[in-house]
Amino acid sequence: MSIFGQLNLMDPATPIQEEMILFHDHALVLLIGIFLFVVILGVNLITNKMSSRTMLEAQQLETIWTIIPALLLIWLALPSLRLLYLLDEQPSDGLVLKSTAHQWYWSHEIPMLNNSFDSYMVPLNDLDNGMFRLLEVDNRITVPFNVNTNIITTSADVLHAFAIPAMGVKMDAVPGRLNSMNMFINNPGIYYGQCSEICGANHSFMPIVLEAISIEDLFF
Repeated sequence: MSIFGQLNLMDPATPIQEEMILFHDHALVLLIGIFLFVVILGVNLITNKMSSRTMLEAQQLETIWTIIPALLLIWLALPSLRLLYLLDEQPSDGLVLKSTAHQWYWSHEIPMLNNSFDSYMVPLNDLDNGMFRLLEVDNRITVPFNVNTNIITTSADVLHAFAIPAMGVKMDAVPGRLNSMNMFINNPGIYYGQCSEICGANHSFMPIVLEAISIEDLFF
């Protein structure tokens, strides 16, 4: 999870989040390059005292500054489209986790384990040492790592959003509609998330805690 003063993104817990961070770095290289080019060009224009009153057009120059931005956009679009297709992949095997949002708590169900429960935020007065304020819940989601987990989310009342940043998961929970996304957790650990859609007075008090353990510990 994030810590105070952290500048970088969270350590990725899934291959999808790793791809998102790579795309972020890829786009950042392009943005920094464009920024530096514009700064250098602006400084040269300000400091250059030469001018031409006879030049009315420069078709070759216009062609160049049309083609180069088009190539840069393609360079940005190709990995973006690849990432979109990866996000839409839905393996048929693995575990199913259904999360239903309410005002203002979550209901989780894992049919394979015949397990369903409600998850509420732990009040401030009940926090123990080492617990995180506004992030701890009374019942955590427990799933295995190195196993495909298909998350299905919906809402029982208003719009919500199921989000766990370290896993690259963020889905709208819409009443009357099922949204799904696959995740493959690389490492064991405890991962924190929250509702990411303003859903009423207690929107800030809908945390999500997911614990990834080995499949042996989960079933045996």
